Amino acid sequence: MEKHVFVVFTNAVEGQEDIYNEWYTDVHLKDVLKVPGIVAAQRFKLSDVQRNAPPFPWQYLALYEIETDDLNHVLAALRERAGTSAMVISSAVAPERAGWFFEPITPKVACTTESRRWKRGNRRAFLARLRDAGQDV
Repeated sequence: MEKHVFVVFTNAVEGQEDIYNEWYTDVHLKDVLKVPGIVAAQRFKLSDVQRNAPPFPWQYLALYEIETDDLNHVLAALRERAGTSAMVISSAVAPERAGWFFEPITPKVACTTESRRWKRGNRRAFLARLRDAGQDV
């Protein structure tokens, strides 16, 4: 089975955040997880601390993990259900939203004791090589 991630950015309609969050967490995630091939979901809210200055177009992120040999079939099922009794869309979700499917190009990498040592011991040399190659670091 191929693995994919469906990344969805959304906002609540102004003044309806509580209704939006209740719907998304208690209704929508469960509806989406009924689609064959979608195996896990998690929601996120934009953190107060950010690398760049505002504006930030999206306040909420949902990640859906997909395992399938036919991503088109999963997408078709999502389209077929969205806005029906099988997947009600709340009026508290702002109409401007974005979603994209991604496929992994590397295995998941976790921090290990060895990689921590590498970070401490080789970081300066690595950054120097990047600078020598004309990269901004």
